[in-house]
Amino acid sequence: MPDHPDQLVLDLNGWEGPLDLLLTLARAQKVDLRAISILALTEQYLRHITQARAMKLEVAADYLVMAAWLAYLKSALLLPRDPDAEPDPEELALLLQRRLLRLAAMREAGARLVARDRLGRDVFARGAPEGLRTVRRTAYEADLYDLIAAYGRISARTRPVMHIVAHRDVMTLEEAVARVSTQLGMELDWTALERFLPDGGSADYRRSALASSFVAALELARQGRVVLRQQGPFAPLYLRVPT
Repeated sequence: MPDHPDQLVLDLNGWEGPLDLLLTLARAQKVDLRAISILALTEQYLRHITQARAMKLEVAADYLVMAAWLAYLKSALLLPRDPDAEPDPEELALLLQRRLLRLAAMREAGARLVARDRLGRDVFARGAPEGLRTVRRTAYEADLYDLIAAYGRISARTRPVMHIVAHRDVMTLEEAVARVSTQLGMELDWTALERFLPDGGSADYRRSALASSFVAALELARQGRVVLRQQGPFAPLYLRVPT
């Protein structure tokens, strides 16, 4: 390479410091960063610094500091280890590997962010809404039956309630007491309760007369005006005037 003071030198790798250079050199080993050879990495870095100085490039101070630190680390790894010496060269090598792994993760994350779609170039925002007005109109659909049913429900809620008791042909208790008392005076022997029921009438009236006559017989027996007799459960009930 000609030695010319006005020579144009381009740095296309875009390293921002010695750690970036170390990461590039470590990747050149084609192995996992956790399994890189610190000795080989040191040789590559020192060789690169030597070439840069031979090309009369202006080498920054941090690159020279890293070169001195790597030379110290290489010598510590090659020489017999002193158990009392601190820091431990193995720990220093492990720390360098961790820093390189962290830098690799940061650069990968940055590359993914830069590779994403950009607003205004790859994707575009939605335009401003036009502010459309929503018009709501209610439409009712009903046939004649629906109208009549609705009117019936409303009318049933507002119509006054009137309870009409239908007339029933019944025998009251007073009538039964008077009838049993009158007919019992004409009988001298035991007489069945059915003999005091009226003849004719509807079935409802006869059932009412039987119930009223039974209650009338109990009331007269309570007053001591008649004596009752019954042979067994559900057997005919007989009445007689006490002697």
